[in-house]
Amino acid sequence: MSRPKLKILLAAPRGFCAGVDRAILIVERALEKFGAPVYVRHEIVHNRHVVEDLKAKGAVFVDELDQVPDDVPVVFSAHGVPKSVPAEAERRKMIYVDATCPLVSKVHVEAERHAKAGHHILLIGHANHPEVIGTMGQVPGGTMTLIETVADVEKFAPPAGIRLAFVTQTTLSVSDTAEIIAALQRRFPDIAAPRKEDICYATTNRQAAVNALAAQCDSFFVIGAPSSSNSNRLVEVARKAGCAAAFLVEEAAQIPWDKVTGGTMGLSAGASAPEQLVRDVIAAARERFDVTVEEVAVTQETVKFSLPRAVAA
Repeated sequence: MSRPKLKILLAAPRGFCAGVDRAILIVERALEKFGAPVYVRHEIVHNRHVVEDLKAKGAVFVDELDQVPDDVPVVFSAHGVPKSVPAEAERRKMIYVDATCPLVSKVHVEAERHAKAGHHILLIGHANHPEVIGTMGQVPGGTMTLIETVADVEKFAPPAGIRLAFVTQTTLSVSDTAEIIAALQRRFPDIAAPRKEDICYATTNRQAAVNALAAQCDSFFVIGAPSSSNSNRLVEVARKAGCAAAFLVEEAAQIPWDKVTGGTMGLSAGASAPEQLVRDVIAAARERFDVTVEEVAVTQETVKFSLPRAVAA
């Protein structure tokens, strides 16, 4: 009996970005240089498979610095940390390596610059996300307000006589953020904007790739962790672009294959999802369908980031 046909449209770019590649390599280089164990404060990136792989190599993941012994190296995650974390590591004379993505560090520098200029800063982002916690921890308390929605813009009461500025989390929805920024600039025409877009190139490119093909798909799956902001945004983009049956899955086993009846399936992966997980989905599809795969690329990525001196070759 012939199997039903399934066309997989594979979004490109997808998967690991330069910041994630760098963060994983930092942990691996730290293990090579210092030996196991190397402690990592928080998940180095939001992906269970990456974390488990690094655990197998000798990495120990903890929530806070007080869980790390004084005499072992510690790596800070790609999402960034409040200033209080490296300050505490310095106080304890710890060996530490900061794996914060350079594009997140750019936002930190912007926030510091605005704070030193006496601006009140509006951070567009999601509450309790590690990147937001890290960015808010770059400036003195009371000088930054989190903005999550257009409604937050409308109800925000600016401090009297203080100029406003805004920065954004790097992994947000491009379209949703544009709406919030438009609301800010409409209400506060003199608000200072970033010199360059804060949403990172990888987030923008992955959303553009999904947007380019989602309307052609009967179903769409994004591989990524439930805690991954950029992965969740890809699902939202697919739905807004015209594929209502868009879902986030961590791996092939989570796909409800009984509900995939053929036709066209879109496939992408968040910036912290290994390419092997994409290959696993295609292999699982081939067990059930007569599969053809077409990659739809909107751009090529060539960005690379250098390693911190502490672990550079």
